[in-house]
Order: sequence, then structure tokens, then C-alpha cells
Amino acid sequence: MGCCGSAERPKREWKPLEDRNCTDLPWFLLFTLFLVGMCGICGFTIVTGGAARLVFGYDSYGNTCGQRNEPIEGVRLSGLDHTDRKFVFFLDPCNIDIIQRKIKSMALCVSQCPTEELATYYDLKKFAMINGSELCSYELPGHKYPSLPERFEKCPKLPVPQSKALPVFNRCTPVDISCYAKFAEAVVTFVSDNSMLNRLIAGVAASKEIIVGLCLLALVLSMILMVIIRYISAVLVWILTGLVVLGSLGKSAFCALFPKEPNGGIKTTKDHSQGLLIYAVSATVFTGILLLLMLFMRKRVALTIALFHVAGKVFIHLPLLALQPFCTFLALSLFWVYWIMVLLFLGTSGNPEKSEETGLVEFRLRGGLQYMTWYHAVGLIWISEFILACQQMTVAGAVVTYYFTRDKNKLPVTPILSSVLRLVRYHLGTVAKGSFIITLVKIPRLILMYIHNQLKGKENACARCMLKACICCLWCLEKCLNYLNQNAYAATAINSTSFCTSARDAFMILVENALRVATINTVGDFVLFLGKILIVACTAITGVLALNYQRDYTEWVLPLIIVCLFAFLVAHCFLSIFEIVVDVLFLCFAIDTKYNNGTHGREFYMDKALMGKKLTRVVSCALL
Repeated sequence: MGCCGSAERPKREWKPLEDRNCTDLPWFLLFTLFLVGMCGICGFTIVTGGAARLVFGYDSYGNTCGQRNEPIEGVRLSGLDHTDRKFVFFLDPCNIDIIQRKIKSMALCVSQCPTEELATYYDLKKFAMINGSELCSYELPGHKYPSLPERFEKCPKLPVPQSKALPVFNRCTPVDISCYAKFAEAVVTFVSDNSMLNRLIAGVAASKEIIVGLCLLALVLSMILMVIIRYISAVLVWILTGLVVLGSLGKSAFCALFPKEPNGGIKTTKDHSQGLLIYAVSATVFTGILLLLMLFMRKRVALTIALFHVAGKVFIHLPLLALQPFCTFLALSLFWVYWIMVLLFLGTSGNPEKSEETGLVEFRLRGGLQYMTWYHAVGLIWISEFILACQQMTVAGAVVTYYFTRDKNKLPVTPILSSVLRLVRYHLGTVAKGSFIITLVKIPRLILMYIHNQLKGKENACARCMLKACICCLWCLEKCLNYLNQNAYAATAINSTSFCTSARDAFMILVENALRVATINTVGDFVLFLGKILIVACTAITGVLALNYQRDYTEWVLPLIIVCLFAFLVAHCFLSIFEIVVDVLFLCFAIDTKYNNGTHGREFYMDKALMGKKLTRVVSCALL
């Protein structure tokens, strides 16, 4: 399972798509066992009644509503038959503990929620006699409610508000939610008294159809940009270079032309004049260095542009790549829903305990069972990273198939589906290992972030600085490992080697092309950032026109902000796929130029766009 290997190993012979075998099988078995553990937690909550208590609800004596119950030792009124009592009713539903996020009131199982407001105990008696639903504690007979001295403690607080059962969860909830005054009063008062906030909310409600339309527009623009970016990438790169150079020259020219204005407001002292002169010289030197760097790296910038061009072709030949963000989002959403559901089940699982403060029965996990929550939390991180890694491996496999297929007309009918099948059949262990490494780095970072938040305002400056430095270092390490993992997946897709072997081989290739990697990551990332800004700008301009900007700004500014945020999120998801494609193409290109030279029997696999830049000979000479 480790990453160790022999000190001396034979030189790697890259044989793209020739051999295929299972990789990192022990890690696949380990991940399978981990999934069995996750399912075991879910099964535990179902068997012990935690799931039933969450869905059907339970009363303050530990009885689950809607079923026959077993007696609980030491708890009176437990073990009742609540087959006909399917709803949970709270005697004081507005008594909420905001800190603990729970209702402190006594809960009972009833056969029907009060359908109208009950103002007196005679109304409670009448409701119990007519509907057979007793709203006071079980030991109190319904026909004696008005005369019982215990009614003040064991009957609901008057007046009893009209309630309606929540769908699925069977809790009687007041129809008028304003009764939750402890935490809603301030919000309600603020909303009712703040006319601007009222207009903002009204603007969103009135523009919901336009918001949906603009979100769809951002989605379409993102998909189109992934195809046409190959035509505009060169323009964006050189515009970027020109703007930086002109900006630097402009600063130096400004400082040189206005050094000694006595009354112009630009300079008033000799020290200020000397400072601007130093700044002008520095800006000029920086501009000269930048021009030299661009002259020296022009071929590497041209390689970046060529890779963008080929990446656009990839999306034309493999249009299903554009659906990857949807598939990943769907898989993550389904898993997160399942994870939250099991977490809620855990909250109602465990052993019944009677609270000394309230006298109510609560279910809590004790002993070793408490670690199930931590196990479940680790599962959230590892499985989420596993799903993202599966996306990277799927995209890498499809791009590798495209690159190393000489005749593009002979590509598989569905390269994406073929890549998914290869992943499932051969490489799930590799993906599990790579995602576990990311999990090992992410967990300490999240723990440190939690500690930092808990100690906010209590720790000294030195401790705060150390915590932030550790969090920053772990974040940087996580980003580096993510990039290395992505290239390791691509190497696995090419040569069907284990994770550690693939990571080592990919790392060696990247080190040999360090300058090109730096150029692609800097220039390429900025071009993709400009693409995101372009999508947001187009969506925002369309939104301003569609939302009728001539109205009061409070009516359209919030819908526009929502649309712009959604547009940026969508653009980021889609262009992240494009970035993966570019990175995989570069790794394939580097391998191609290292082990092939264009002669008979060692022909290049690369696209003509890369050959046309006359970069092949330069790279080959540099690497051989």
C-alpha cells in the first residue's frame, strides 16, 4: 500500500493504451471496507430505531409514534402502544433553545394535530372528546381537563395555536410561525421596518422567471466558451501581456513627466520627488525584465495557446465532456443528501437517557458508539474527494484516448463511457488512494480551522499567527497534491500503473518541463479567469437589460447579484474541466516528444496544431 519502491528501477517504457490491468487493488479493498462501515452505520441507526424516531417522531417518554413500543427501565409511561397516535405534538412549540437548536417543550404522540386555535381547557376537552386526540399528558383523562390541578404543568400552554403536520416527519407545527418570537421577532421587525430590504425581497420574487432564464444563459455561455476559447486564447494572452507592459510603462512615464510640480498637487517635497523617481526607475526595470521574459518564453506561451486550441478540438470530438460537471454535481448531491440523512439518524440513535434538567427522555450515543459520528465525518471528506477524483480520472482517460489515437475517425463511439468502464474495472483503487491522501491533508486543516474559530478572541497574537501559518501551509500542500494527483491519474490512464508509480513518473516529466508547466499554469489560469469574467460580464449585461435597470436599483440589484454569482460558479465548474483537459494534453505532449521523434516506427501522436508551431524539435532537443 505504501509508496516505497526499489532504489533502482528500469526506465519506464510508456505504452499508451496497450496494456491494462488492475491497479492498487489493496486500496480498493480498503475503500470497499470503509464503504461497508458507512453502510453499517446507516444500518445501525435503522436497527436501533434512530431512523424511525427521526421520521415518525418520539415523545418525551421514549415512545416512538405510530407503533407499539417496548418499556424503558426507569421511565414511566414508556412502552405504550401508539399505533393510532402518529403525530408529535409539543405542549409549548415556541419554547426553543436557540443555542442547542432544539425544542425544550414536552412532546406527546397524538392522533390529530389541533386544526383550530384552542383558547381554554374546555376547548381542549371538546377537541379530545370529538377527535379522540388528547393533547395533555397520557395519565390525564380528557374529560377532566378543566378541573385537574396538574393541567398547568401537563397540558399545552394556552392558547394552543392552530397546527399542521409536517410532510413525512409528522410533527405538529404552528401555522403561524410568528410564535417563534425568541429568534424570529428581531428578523420580522427588521424586515417589516426596513423598506429597502422589503423592496429587495420583492424584486427577487418579481424577477424569478428572469433569474432562471439568466442562469440558463450562463450555463449555455459556459458550454459555448469551452469550444470557442481555442480561437480567442491567443488574443487574450497577448492582450494580457500588452496591458501589463503598458501599465508599467505608464507608471514610469507618469513619474518621469511630473517630478517637480510645485503647486500641482502631485509633489510637494523633495523626498516625495525622489521617491517617485525611484518608483519610475523600478517600473522601467520591471517593464524591461517583463519584455525579456516574454521574449524568452514566447515559444512556451505559444505552446499554451496551441494546447488551448487542441483542447477546443477535444470538446468537439468528445462533446459528452461538457456533461461531466452535471454528473459530478448529481453524484455529490446524492451522497450529501444520504450523509445528512444518516447524520440525523445518528442524532436520534443510542441509549435513552432522562435529562435531570427537563425530565425528558433523550437518545444519546455513549462509549465506543460516539466514534461513529467521527467515522461518518471522515466518510464525508474521503467519499467527496473520491467522487471528484473519479471525475478527473474519467476526463483524463477520455483525453488520453483522444490524444493517442492516430486516426481520430477510429475513436470509440463513446470515449467518455469507455473511460468510465476502464475506471470501474481497473482503477478504482488508484482513485481511492489518491483521494485518501487528500483526505489526510484536509482533515488536519479543518481541525485547525475549527480550533482557530473556537479560540477567536482568546488566543494571543503569536498563537493566532502560528495557527494561520499552519492552515496556510496545509492549504498549499493540498493544492500541490491535487495537481500531482491529477497528473498521476493521467499517467495511470496512459500506462495502467499504480498510483505511486504514476505519480513518480508524472512528477519526473513535470520537473523536466518545469518552465513550460509554470507558463501553462500562470498564463493558462489567467486566460481561464478572463473567460469566467467574460461569462459573468455577458450575463450581467443581459441581466441589466432584462431586469429594466431604469427602475429603482433596489428592485433589480439583488437579482443581478444572484445571477452573477451563479454565472461565476457555473463558469468555474465548466472551465475547471477545460483546465483538466489542458493539463492532461500537456502531459501527453511531453511524453510524446520524449519517447518519439517523428521517424519511422516512432511517429508523433500529437495534433497538427502542436506540430505547426515547430515546437516539437525544440522540446525534443531539450529533453533528449
